[in-house]
Amino acid sequence: MEDFLLVFRRDHDGEQLQLSPEQMQSMMKPWQDWMGSLAAQNKLVDSGNRLASEGRVVKPNNVVTNGPYVETKEAIGGYIMIRANSIDEAAELSKGCPILAIGGNVEVRTVVPMD
Repeated sequence: MEDFLLVFRRDHDGEQLQLSPEQMQSMMKPWQDWMGSLAAQNKLVDSGNRLASEGRVVKPNNVVTNGPYVETKEAIGGYIMIRANSIDEAAELSKGCPILAIGGNVEVRTVVPMD
């Protein structure tokens, strides 16, 4: 079994969505169900987190800038770590991700241990 990082990307519209508590709860339910299913299969390694839009970018020569500023259509919204037998199985497990229902996508990457 190998570990895989699932990176959730979505279209970036330049504004944070302002959701009511009820809207937030209804949006979180599919995520909880999907991640619960992964956990029940012993496939969930780390439940990950959502990522804030504000951050810093560290560049060569010790330059630190505000950002990241989204200059492309997509922004990273969060991530989880799963365990699967192959990258194909990891991609198959990703097909249930709720971000797909809102036009987002899941990037599947093999985690290479630093031995």
